[in-house]
Amino acid sequence: MSSLTKKICACLFCVALVLFVIFGSKYVVEREGHQYDGAAQGFAGEIKVSVFVDNDTITDITYQTEGETPSIGGSAIKSLRTKILKTQNTQIDAISGATYSSKGFLEAVNSALATSGFVADGSHRSNVATEDYEATADVVVVGGGGAGMTAAITVAENGKKVILLEKSDILGGNTSRASSGMNAAETHYEAEQGIEDSVELFIEDTMKSGKEINDPELVRTLAENTSAAIDWLDKENAPLSGPLGTMGGLSAKRTHRPTDSEGNVTSVGNFLVSALGVRLEELGIETITGASVNKILMEDGKACGVSGVGEYGEKITVHANAVIIATGGFGGNMERIVSLRPDLAGYISTNVSTANGDAIDFLGEVGADFVDLEQIQLHPTVIPTDGALVGEALRGDGAILVNREGVRFTNETGTRDAVSAAEVEQTGGNVWLIANQEMYEGSAVIKKLDKSGYLVKGDTLEALAAAMEFDSNATAALLKTVETWSSYVQAGSDPDFSRDIGTPLTDLSSGPYYAVNVGPGIHHCMGGVKINTDAQVISTDGTPIPGLYAAGEVTGGIHGANRLGGNAVADIVVFGRIAGENASK
Repeated sequence: MSSLTKKICACLFCVALVLFVIFGSKYVVEREGHQYDGAAQGFAGEIKVSVFVDNDTITDITYQTEGETPSIGGSAIKSLRTKILKTQNTQIDAISGATYSSKGFLEAVNSALATSGFVADGSHRSNVATEDYEATADVVVVGGGGAGMTAAITVAENGKKVILLEKSDILGGNTSRASSGMNAAETHYEAEQGIEDSVELFIEDTMKSGKEINDPELVRTLAENTSAAIDWLDKENAPLSGPLGTMGGLSAKRTHRPTDSEGNVTSVGNFLVSALGVRLEELGIETITGASVNKILMEDGKACGVSGVGEYGEKITVHANAVIIATGGFGGNMERIVSLRPDLAGYISTNVSTANGDAIDFLGEVGADFVDLEQIQLHPTVIPTDGALVGEALRGDGAILVNREGVRFTNETGTRDAVSAAEVEQTGGNVWLIANQEMYEGSAVIKKLDKSGYLVKGDTLEALAAAMEFDSNATAALLKTVETWSSYVQAGSDPDFSRDIGTPLTDLSSGPYYAVNVGPGIHHCMGGVKINTDAQVISTDGTPIPGLYAAGEVTGGIHGANRLGGNAVADIVVFGRIAGENASK
């Protein structure tokens, strides 16, 4: 054997030894047994898997994916892999929010097992032990929505170790359902698109919408930091570079929106969750899904970690120098909502099911104070059948609302509370949102509504009216309504409802036409835990609780009695960054 060959062999042996030391016997055991391969179509490409079976136990599943976003499809597949290994069962539900990725992965695993003779029906679950989890970090973030992801990334970029815990199987929370955009003032995008705006105008709009019960200092902090937040998103490869839009109650086109690969304006929520998910992966941030936190650990009056339970009953404990709570609101918990607002009984919700207000309980146990819990917002354009959200920016782009009689009945770009109240007064309590082909062509949001089967269509208004099952009187009224509206757009003023027409994408004078049936739905909780401008949680005695921070919809005081559309995304990014920066210290 030559000297060079001996050196190569020695190096290979060293590498193998290092791998064994790093991974230990677990790595070897996971690869024991027979390997069975399978493949299936995922969300954006083929998912390939290898399933390892030994002694009536699935010991490991490895996979390769094409086009799956890390925080959505990738997170769902990772969670499903864990579920299968823990339960020894592949007959499990797809994960909501990542349905195509989930189904593709499960199909690939089942196709692999079809040749193995092993039946993964959960009967072998006793073969797998459940282990408790305990770890230490500089900062622990509870909640993997937009605020939590932003905070965790900020901590990691400051060179600190952070662990992110999320109750759901995938990241995103309610942020993944945000549809329109992020409000920001005095940004480079506004300057580039010739939009005149100011921080002071942002503050004025927000306070007016909130009926002046907002905390003025929090509102100013929000407004003054939105431009820097937009710059930060640029840096994180999440640019909101699309054409600026407007939302109800805004005095300027300050709603920043993303575009897809084809240049269509697309939903801001999935865009941000996907982009921030990539950053979590790049930064190597440890993320644990299926983790239900139920207690904040305290030592000498300071938050020093959290504890909870995992999906399989295992105990989860994370010790940390600082804790950030970013668990969202409680809009998915109808019992809690009705206890605060009996008048909202019976309304559908746009919220994810995990938005149930657990944090109100465990924050209360450590003496945190709360504000405006009864301030719960209805969103006026929600699909009545399932709670799917229809973006407010569509109205800003030129869509109108008509009732079952074919008549406009309100200022479509008014504040959410005003438009929702007007809808409730209409026949049946729900109405129609009308757009046309000019809007359709540039909107990934409308195209998604179409793909999901929510839209009715017509080449002409008469055909659209027939699709909406209007009678002859309502059809005639609809024709007159659109004709009148088109004239208002041309004139630049709306004498009927004083809508600020601005420069919409269309005057709706030509088809084809599209309509979607909508009504009010529970959307946002303006109230929550009290914080200061440093995102510190405030106790009932008015002082900050050391080591404890909060950001996003779990907090109260920023939005007052009514949140402006587009301000929630501003809130999660601005205060997520503030919480992350201060917790890092």
